[in-house]
Amino acid sequence: MGTVTPSIVVACDGSDHSLHAAKVAAGLAKATGQPLKLLTVFPGSRVERLVISGVWPSDIEGEAKVYGRKVFDAVKEAVSGVVDPAEEILLKGDPAKEIIDHLENNPGDHVVMGRRGHSLVSRLTLGSISEKVVRHATGPVTVVGE
Repeated sequence: MGTVTPSIVVACDGSDHSLHAAKVAAGLAKATGQPLKLLTVFPGSRVERLVISGVWPSDIEGEAKVYGRKVFDAVKEAVSGVVDPAEEILLKGDPAKEIIDHLENNPGDHVVMGRRGHSLVSRLTLGSISEKVVRHATGPVTVVGE
């Protein structure tokens, strides 16, 4: 079993807050010499809406890829000139759960994320994704404010 290189992982959704977090994460990665990984989660709520509206499961995979490409391209532009991301991780489901699971499965990774994302409604009714991640994370999490 080889050694696992801890990484700086920026959890992003393409919002201004997550792009600001990506810049902070890129600076951290550059300063520590750790690889920068990009992580985004295609929200399970969107999957449910697509299924209800009659979209085929095979098309949902395509929707998720388009979502991921859009987010990753925005983040790559934001960190351009600082570091080149080593990996892109596209997950599907509940964003907080997927980020927490990633930390559990990748000990040593340090997640950097924005305080707020796109989802105002879920933030008001369920609490923010960043709050849930901080509360339940098994590894280091940095939440970047304005």
